[in-house]
Amino acid sequence: MHRTPHWSLEQLPDMDGAQFRQWQALLETRTGVCVSEQRQVYLQTSLGARMRELGMRDYQLYYEYVTEGISGALEWSALVEWLTVRETSFMRHRASFDCVAQFLAQRQSAVSDRPLQFWSVGCASGEEAYSLAIVMEQSLVASGQKRRDYGIWATDISQHALDQARNGCYPDRRLGGLGEREREQWLERLHNGQYRVVPALRDRVCFTRLNILELAQAPIRDLDIIFCQNLLIYFRRWRRRDLLNQLAMRLAPGGILVIGPGEIMDWNNSLLERVPDDRVQAYRRRDSMECLE
Repeated sequence: MHRTPHWSLEQLPDMDGAQFRQWQALLETRTGVCVSEQRQVYLQTSLGARMRELGMRDYQLYYEYVTEGISGALEWSALVEWLTVRETSFMRHRASFDCVAQFLAQRQSAVSDRPLQFWSVGCASGEEAYSLAIVMEQSLVASGQKRRDYGIWATDISQHALDQARNGCYPDRRLGGLGEREREQWLERLHNGQYRVVPALRDRVCFTRLNILELAQAPIRDLDIIFCQNLLIYFRRWRRRDLLNQLAMRLAPGGILVIGPGEIMDWNNSLLERVPDDRVQAYRRRDSMECLE
């Protein structure tokens, strides 16, 4: 007997140009993410996945549902999980973490009673933040210091990603940037074949939800390291510059900002100087007296 396919398995109609531009504008206004015309299929697929869950087939009706009232605000929070999925891994772009290690070696030698503070901006499912914790712990061992007073802020717009991060469990494919000894020391192998970050690292990271467009409201200041990679590429150039200028203000004197190589090429800030390492794109905040010169 021939059976009609269930509606949830049927392919949704393609967006027309007006519908795409409408959704494109909404996403950029609310998250800063700019979806180019070349990525229309990505946007359509992400929307379609959520619409199927709700039993909806009309992009316009779904748009009206998302943008109206309290129920729309709740639905937007759910939709964001489909639109902002980013897969990352431990020690992604190892040279950037080597830059952090070199900075810490210098910073540790300075006498200071203030705890070191890190910030992983757009942390996704947490691999970046835990990688920073590993680098910090390795720095402590290398310097022969027993100092343990440091903390890591880690923020992302996706609540689902943050829940994953707090749990700290990852499949083998996410561990690619770690050496064998690092895996053995900082990860516990579970019965299901996954790996879990050891409690000593999990306790050092505070995961919290933050829309990067609400950066001005974030109560995070005087940071020694801000790590922000593979996030700016989703924004327009003017917004990248604006966000970086805000991040520069959050650094403590002498602190560093590390971004993805090539994420922005035409940006300068008088508070910062470029770290002299061609492998990375990183900036050091000048001391107060340097800024006055």
